Amino acid sequence: MNMQPEKFSIRSRIKSFSHALAGLRQFVGREHNARIHVVATLAVIVVAFLLHVSYTEAAILAIVTGLVWVAEIVNTCVERLSDLITRERHPEIKLVKDLAAGAVLTAAITAVVVALLIFIPKII
Repeated sequence: MNMQPEKFSIRSRIKSFSHALAGLRQFVGREHNARIHVVATLAVIVVAFLLHVSYTEAAILAIVTGLVWVAEIVNTCVERLSDLITRERHPEIKLVKDLAAGAVLTAAITAVVVALLIFIPKII
């Protein structure tokens, strides 16, 4: 087994990037929650534009929105890998799946609170 680090290659970086984009396309195409996140993300963008949020506020909204996306993608990975291990009900796998789903919920609640803190003062 060769333990030498792989040499840097533009071609391999482009290939890696294309794999990541393929993963995102599959995520949006296969997962219902991903499509909900697309709609929610577009809604945040439209409302932020209409309410003329500052660059700082836009950056904060982008960060929390990205956090939700990352959490949902990781949750999907956990669910898929768990299902590959076994389709039978197992208390530890249920706990792992519930924890991953809880991470998504936590990220989503955080994003909603941040959005409300930014949007409400601009509306009232």
